[in-house]
Amino acid sequence: MTGFAQERALVAAACRVLAARGLADGVLGHVSLRTGPNTLLVRCRGPHERGLAFTEPADIRHVDLDGAPAGEGELAEHAVPNELPLHTEVLRARPDVQAVVHAHPPDVVAADLAGLSIRPIVGAFDIPGAQLAAGGVPVYPRGVLVRNRRLAREMVDALGDRPVVLLRGHGLTSAAGGVEQAVLQAISVDRLAGLALRITASGGRLVDLPDADLAELPDLGSGFTVATAWRHELARADVGAD
Repeated sequence: MTGFAQERALVAAACRVLAARGLADGVLGHVSLRTGPNTLLVRCRGPHERGLAFTEPADIRHVDLDGAPAGEGELAEHAVPNELPLHTEVLRARPDVQAVVHAHPPDVVAADLAGLSIRPIVGAFDIPGAQLAAGGVPVYPRGVLVRNRRLAREMVDALGDRPVVLLRGHGLTSAAGGVEQAVLQAISVDRLAGLALRITASGGRLVDLPDADLAELPDLGSGFTVATAWRHELARADVGAD
């Protein structure tokens, strides 16, 4: 196993951030990063599996879109996730996507099962989240393990050109131009789902932010909404920047 040291470290850190945020409890969930037209790095399961919170760069392996090792020793003791097609079909269908996150946030699952969609109910509280929700967060309505290309294509069809799709009774898939953005999108969707549950549990009703207010929300730039936010997530998870 050689090469992509920085990229493996980034994907491993992303897994630990997801766990620290409660989006990927236990051993469920995975993160991938495109490395070429037909290859990707993805979190794999090894002989000493301890869950996403304890992911190390050595758990991130280089494979092709069919799950075959893309280098010597890449899958010597590791196995690709059962839901590898969830990642590879997104990468096949969406050339704009470089990273895919699959996680199982309980609030996201609960809100969807309660009939609560992800809506732009907040404003400056979470500007990227409000803008993401305003564009719509679709739902893949099958609570299945996305373990083959047929099921993955169904999920990709539901995703369309959006950044996030919910998987009913299952979790979410987030797709972006980078690992950091894909994770931050998942965190925003989870935050909105949690707020929706709290509001309705308190007897309130969900009201979308007025269009005029949405239009006033500024683009703070990727330097703040991604780079600074990502440094915070790394520090919060105590995973360090390297």
